[in-house]
Amino acid sequence: MRGPSVPPQYAYQRVAEDLTRRITSGEFPPGSRLPSRAELCAEYDVSSFVADRVFLILKMNGLTESLPGAGVYVKETGQLDG
Repeated sequence: MRGPSVPPQYAYQRVAEDLTRRITSGEFPPGSRLPSRAELCAEYDVSSFVADRVFLILKMNGLTESLPGAGVYVKETGQLDG
């Protein structure tokens, strides 16, 4: 007998969910810088395309903001959407 099947996830979904969990748990508090694209690629063994999509998802969910040339940062509490 097989256990319940879990639908497959795209790599960007898996990484975005993990980073969301890490942000909401306080591992990355408001104002902190997230790992760079290269660091994300190495940590999660994903391509730069996947890393870029992860950053886009986090931004669309109102969790982060990008500062050109400086990186991606967790939004301050007062700036969180919703």
